[in-house]
Amino acid sequence: MPVVVVTDSSSRLPESVAAHYGIRQVPLHVSYDDKDYREGIDPIPENLSSTPGVTTSGANPAELTEYFESALEASEGDGVVAVHLSRKLSGTWSSARLAAERFSGQVRIVDSRSVGLAVGFTAIAAAQAAAAGADRDRVYESAIRQAATVDSLLAVQQLDNLRQSGRISAAGKLFGSALSIKPILHMVDGTLQLRERHRTYSKALDKMVDAAVECAGGRAVTVGIQHCESPVVAEELLETLRGRLRMVTSELVVELGPILGPHVGPGAVGVVIASHLDPIEGIEAR
Repeated sequence: MPVVVVTDSSSRLPESVAAHYGIRQVPLHVSYDDKDYREGIDPIPENLSSTPGVTTSGANPAELTEYFESALEASEGDGVVAVHLSRKLSGTWSSARLAAERFSGQVRIVDSRSVGLAVGFTAIAAAQAAAAGADRDRVYESAIRQAATVDSLLAVQQLDNLRQSGRISAAGKLFGSALSIKPILHMVDGTLQLRERHRTYSKALDKMVDAAVECAGGRAVTVGIQHCESPVVAEELLETLRGRLRMVTSELVVELGPILGPHVGPGAVGVVIASHLDPIEGIEAR
């Protein structure tokens, strides 16, 4: 049997894609009003991205152990590669490392150094390698290569969520008191950092497109659009990128969801650019 790939729900992979590649997604947690919800499993109240008092947390070692054990059994001994969101943004990676110690090297853990579809694309790279017959170490190397080369950009419409979440370092220093600033953020070595800042959201979106084209560098690429309660803007952004990029091999548009949305707020829209991926299978027509 092929190596089995595990990731977490921050990957934002559509269920149809995860099912096609046999990728198992460990749920992360969102808490509100003294209730804990598992993303992708429990019914979660809508509009949490704009609701005060929402908190999120990673998967714990016991949950990860359960998923790893099941995945290892399904692999019939070929092993497991687990791709998780950045260790600098969540404790999930550390919990995964702890859980993996129980399996005598049969489970390898990848720090994607990112979040959202960048995690998802890294998991897909691993799953495509596994489907092609790669062993556990080569599947791991495919994931590491993808994690090192994927580019993730995000335009944020409001700053309150970023300030409150603490997921961007020194937010006060970056933005000061200029609440009208619309930043473009990008992932750098596992953390969200400021790339550019603009006076208007439309300008930020235009510049994010320019940055995505620059990241693509004229290559054939996979494009991901992720958004928080902004499906129309997301589709418009994708249409613009189609006209600017030389070749798009696959494209995905996803909601950031209840785990990631509260950290960036309504109106946030991001672009993920990945190379080294075969065309993604399992994508359902929108």
